[in-house]
Amino acid sequence: MTQVVLASHNAHKLEELRRILAPLVPGIELIGYDGPEPVENGVTFEQNALLKARAAAEHTGLPAIADDSGISVDVLGGCPGIFSARWGGPARNDQANVDLLLWQLSDLVDEHRGAAFMCAAALALPSLPAPVEGNEGTESHEVAVLEAWRGSVLRAPAGEGGFGYDPIFLPEGETRSAAQLTAEEKDAVSHRRRAFTALSTELLRRLP
Repeated sequence: MTQVVLASHNAHKLEELRRILAPLVPGIELIGYDGPEPVENGVTFEQNALLKARAAAEHTGLPAIADDSGISVDVLGGCPGIFSARWGGPARNDQANVDLLLWQLSDLVDEHRGAAFMCAAALALPSLPAPVEGNEGTESHEVAVLEAWRGSVLRAPAGEGGFGYDPIFLPEGETRSAAQLTAEEKDAVSHRRRAFTALSTELLRRLP
């Protein structure tokens, strides 16, 4: 088994990604991380995911994966976007984030409530030796991919499952919010599933 670190202190996310990656990348053991977390000062989901993966790989000496995700609302020009976790203010509270977004969209008709859950998934390998002279084409030891899960913002929360903005996100083609889907249903179609499915080809290619 090849050990891979998930650059997150979130036990819920660790279990979710274990479920997602198990059939996609046989032979890896996804383990938790308790090391330092970097300042997420990137300006894109991909940059922030790479910051987290890079920090975990450097701290542990193991391959590391990370994600950065959030909700992007069309009429808000893609916001909250990378600021999704802090949208409601310094408390960084899920309920405050949801309440503020619902208030901001309260006067909009349904056709203008389009949104997407976004997820960037990143892989960082431990630092590699500098390429020898004449072999500057050595492959990068970092990669990130970005995927989206389209839907719209509901007028009120629905469902007790999930976390974050799940209770107010209605996926395309669904009559239930993301919080009303079972874990298995969400795993099969979510932005995180799509991003890590795309990243799995890089994991299979780059890991021993």
